[in-house]
Amino acid sequence: MPEPACSPSPSREGLRFLAARRAALVRLACWSVLEAGHTFALGYALAHALDRGFLAGRPATGLGWLGLAALAVLAGAYGTGRTYRAVADLVEPLRDGLVRRVVARALRDGDGAAVSRLTHQVEIARDTFAGLVMVSRSFVFTAAGALAGLCALAPVLLLAVVPPLLLGLALFLVTLRALARRQEAFLVADEDIARSLDEVARGLRDITAGGAEQRVAADTGALVDAEFRAARALARWSVVRVVALALAGRLPVVLLLVLAPWLLDRGVTPGALVGALAYVTQSLLPAVQDLVHGLGASGARLAVVIRRLTAGGPAERAPSVNSASTDAGSPAAALAFRGVTFAYGPHAAPVVRRLGLVVPAGARLAVVGPSGIGKSTLAGLAAGLLEPLSGEVTVGGAPARSAAARAARVLIPQEAYVFPGTLGENLGYLRPGPVPEEEMREAAAAVGMDGLAERLGGFGAPVTPGELSAGERQLIALTRAYLSPAPVALLDEATCHLDPAAEARAEDAFARRPGGTLVVIAHRAASALRADRVLVMDGPHTVCGDHAGLLRASPLYRDLMAEAGPSDPAGALGDSYGVHAVARAGLAGDRGHVVADGPVREVQPTGDLSDGGAFGGEGEHGEFTAGEGDLGRLQKAETE
Repeated sequence: MPEPACSPSPSREGLRFLAARRAALVRLACWSVLEAGHTFALGYALAHALDRGFLAGRPATGLGWLGLAALAVLAGAYGTGRTYRAVADLVEPLRDGLVRRVVARALRDGDGAAVSRLTHQVEIARDTFAGLVMVSRSFVFTAAGALAGLCALAPVLLLAVVPPLLLGLALFLVTLRALARRQEAFLVADEDIARSLDEVARGLRDITAGGAEQRVAADTGALVDAEFRAARALARWSVVRVVALALAGRLPVVLLLVLAPWLLDRGVTPGALVGALAYVTQSLLPAVQDLVHGLGASGARLAVVIRRLTAGGPAERAPSVNSASTDAGSPAAALAFRGVTFAYGPHAAPVVRRLGLVVPAGARLAVVGPSGIGKSTLAGLAAGLLEPLSGEVTVGGAPARSAAARAARVLIPQEAYVFPGTLGENLGYLRPGPVPEEEMREAAAAVGMDGLAERLGGFGAPVTPGELSAGERQLIALTRAYLSPAPVALLDEATCHLDPAAEARAEDAFARRPGGTLVVIAHRAASALRADRVLVMDGPHTVCGDHAGLLRASPLYRDLMAEAGPSDPAGALGDSYGVHAVARAGLAGDRGHVVADGPVREVQPTGDLSDGGAFGGEGEHGEFTAGEGDLGRLQKAETE
């Protein structure tokens, strides 16, 4: 399902989240008022214990006021306990919402980082949000209680406390956004270093063997320098935070002491002055410290995590300058591999090595090869589920792991996913809005699911996944993908549980979609016979071409076709594709061509590609020649 073009900012989503939970906020405020009662009682009771009790020679009265302060502390402790339950009413729905987003993205996009997000980042967001709610709430009600107490003792005391408090808070809030950005930059730089050091530590032997010490040292040094610059910038802004804290929390103490004679001359009692000092040192200063440190550090951390959890997908690399370019004069590339190498581990042999491949829009590519050769790995790279060690994979010109690429492709795996609900809900899952029933009926007829839909009772009928066969689940998944707006369809043995006739019908339906591009990880040889081009994965001998050319050039392809035998339905006499088990050149319906370079040799029989040769000319032996590292720059091997 395509991502919306413009997603709401985390701040707006946060405001909507809080607005939807006004009842929880009201409960939290009520218990916070009770908790803040002991803040008011602390300075007020201390002032009266001195003025009316101990300084007046009435110790019993003084002890009575102190006893009232103790009771207020007990009531505040009870209120604090109740606030945790109210905070949970805010925090747990946030956690549940983030979990739903992560799971939905994992099901929709095959997000490989979903486990990390569920087990680590969601918990970070939950705990940090809870801490920020407690800190912010505590500051607001503590400050209100302390200022109310100062006003009750002597309003003139506010002149020594309120101006520096407001000045310090204003300075902190003005610099909060810049401080958060520096904090995020430092966290990102630290993550980059940790990731790099992990890779270097595991590949020390290879680095030494390849003589790459200086290059690795330079790359690592650049990351260290970047973290140093981020740390230095963060330290500079942290100085501002210290200044703000000094203004808001410590300057009022100095002013109360300096202005003490002036305050006493204006009717402020000694007890009131001591009570004011207690308000500032025991209530306001700790509350300001918690607020500054909480918002300055934990707030930035929460912003980073929330952005990563609510973004359209995993962190995306900026596309390279030429990532959307295609060969001059060639059709637009629906799918492209440019020098792609992939291995399952730093010391494992590459499954895909320096692969260069362009699949034009509207083309039909079949990928064949023995089991375990890397066909599904290729599909995973195209789907953005796997990240290449080197090179670039693009879908519609966008990096394979970007939101634009996710909107342009749909992957149908071998194990089809069907969820409990109606048949229509299953079929329309990848569409942003409701799908008209007529459109679903046409899609079902095209793919070959119309009989199943009728047997189940129509598109409004409930579906129980456990009661469906593997082939029926595949038909539902195929129709769902057919209805999706994505122009590139990747079938990773998605028809293996269907009979040959049903498989051919489904593949043809995808190939006939307007502007549609089909890549089939072939389960049967017939898929290769139906394709415009075939990619034969054979390790270092990987080749790409049409059926006739591959029969001459690829021993593996000949073996695969021989294993299919003359009984293969697509190779029988009278086949609608005009292809017999006996190889011959000149496949009909040559609509687009798959161009490969590098280790993948493009095989082309003489006389084929008579439609203009958009991707280059023929060499002496009917082969395209291509540069090792420049996909799409095909040079004509001219012979006179």
